[in-house]
Amino acid sequence: MSSSTTLAQSVPADLHGPALRILQRLLAGIERPPALRLGAAILHELEVHPEYTLVIRDPGLLRRLVLRPDPLLLADAYFRGVIDVEGDLYSALALKAHFETVSLTWRDKLALWRDALLLRVSDQDGLKPGGGLASRVARRFAHRHSRQTDRAAISFHYDVSNTFYGLWLDAERVYSCAYFETPDDSLEQAQRNKLEHICRKLRLQAGDRLLDIGCGWGALVCWAARHHGVRAHGITLSQRQLEYARERIRNEGLQNLVTVELRDYRDLGGAAVYDKVSSVGMFEHVGLANLPAYYAAVQRALRPGGLFLNHGITHDEEGWNRTVATEFINRYVFPDGELDCVSNIQLGMERAGFEIHDVEGLRPHYALTLRHWVQRLEARRDEALREVDEPTWRVWRLYMAACALEFEAGGTGIYQIVASKRDGGAWPVPLTRRDLYGSSVGRWT
Repeated sequence: MSSSTTLAQSVPADLHGPALRILQRLLAGIERPPALRLGAAILHELEVHPEYTLVIRDPGLLRRLVLRPDPLLLADAYFRGVIDVEGDLYSALALKAHFETVSLTWRDKLALWRDALLLRVSDQDGLKPGGGLASRVARRFAHRHSRQTDRAAISFHYDVSNTFYGLWLDAERVYSCAYFETPDDSLEQAQRNKLEHICRKLRLQAGDRLLDIGCGWGALVCWAARHHGVRAHGITLSQRQLEYARERIRNEGLQNLVTVELRDYRDLGGAAVYDKVSSVGMFEHVGLANLPAYYAAVQRALRPGGLFLNHGITHDEEGWNRTVATEFINRYVFPDGELDCVSNIQLGMERAGFEIHDVEGLRPHYALTLRHWVQRLEARRDEALREVDEPTWRVWRLYMAACALEFEAGGTGIYQIVASKRDGGAWPVPLTRRDLYGSSVGRWT
């Protein structure tokens, strides 16, 4: 019997009243409130069928939320199954905005405290302040971004299980924003569109030497070699990604065109080795203080006039300040990840000597991508749980659903920036973008 089932069956009836009053005060004013359940007992069910039911399996959670408020406690409780959502998860995540603006009178606050003190804390919930999943991640990473900590952070996120990622990614195994010609495109089609779009932006030609920094499972280097005849090299800090990419290269017979290795960008050797450099979903991991060193490494690797495509997630505010959202991401999903606004990213590239040619915002594309990933992850839950434990599955589900809403709301963006290493005034791209949107662009198969 699972701990959540035990908790659900052990909630005494005399706790229903205080729990319901707490929830009603905290949720007052919500236009579309959820149904509420404590353990196995329905506390409140609306006449109109709600979009979701909020399930509290231990009243001790409500006591902690009132007496020692911590927004991340809700996330930790969800990962452990102490709180659950039955129905539309996206609607439930809208509670975040409500809780950020809720205002209670002193009378309401005193009533909350009175009811909270009536609730008992279960010995089974394991929810201790700063404990559990949160402390295990937060203690290990402090945004130092040394070679050792960067490798550990990448391993934490990407070395979960190759099979797990394969359950909900597309067949090419692209773990970044897809490119949708229409909202009805399949994820498979949209990710093929994206790979080809990047190749065209880099104006890849047969024989070009391409470096892909943060190559993931090898999707872009293999695509560029197969369809454009380039000699591609990828680097990653993930051992499992490296193993998968090398096997893929062998299976596709691309050994003469594609190589991958485990290497930190700071350890790239040589100068002017590559004609083109791609960085997709990478600069978010570098750390804001290390971005000048990152751009300098790309500068050294590129030949004069070579093109650099820098694709990554941005924030709507400058810097990476400590907020509930940033704490959540760094604790549970991307340790040491840091975002900045797109204007600062461009400024850093220009200071490093790059000339910027093109900037494309892809925010709605990532919202669509994330919704596809969540749907696929939910549909293959049973298979996923054979690869990872329940809390890990819940982390990815909640994280990606929350990110989809954040992209839709505009708080987070994503951009592709095409730049070149200056070469005495030479212009390394066509006069127009017409070459990007010729035959088959957007419908690549």
